[in-house]
Amino acid sequence: MAEKEKNEELENDVKKEEKVESKKMKKEQEIVPKSEYDELDDRYKRILAEFENFKKRSGKERENLYNSILSDVVAVMLPILDNLENAAKVETKDEEYKKGIELVLKQFQDTLKAKGVEEIKALGETFDPELHEAVSSVQDDTKGEKEIVQEYRKGYKIGTKVIRHSMVVVAN
Repeated sequence: MAEKEKNEELENDVKKEEKVESKKMKKEQEIVPKSEYDELDDRYKRILAEFENFKKRSGKERENLYNSILSDVVAVMLPILDNLENAAKVETKDEEYKKGIELVLKQFQDTLKAKGVEEIKALGETFDPELHEAVSSVQDDTKGEKEIVQEYRKGYKIGTKVIRHSMVVVAN
């Protein structure tokens, strides 16, 4: 029993010492100078702001890269779309064949539209050098100045980025 009491006393002493040490550590931790605290707080806020800016910047870069790659792929496929449109315009005796071409053309156009590719409006619009490429001009008093009267080749864009300019004939 004496041993048991000694063990209990030792345990109590150890607990008391741990409490005293823990109080000392808390006091030491609380005695951080205000200037050091302010400096650490300022560094934390700056690093947090820097990280937020990094997330925004990398998101924009990722989106720009995606649009750039998509526009490169679409630009390669546009001549195929032009050929399908020309094939759909040709008169043929086989109506089922023509219907098949038109279905493939519509599917192609729907896929491009789903990816954000838009056709640039040209006929009747005012000439815009950022969207259109003038290949010829005609004098026509019935048309307005710089009005597009004919389109040789359709233009396409993704958002504000032009993939291919419209080739047009401009009046006056």
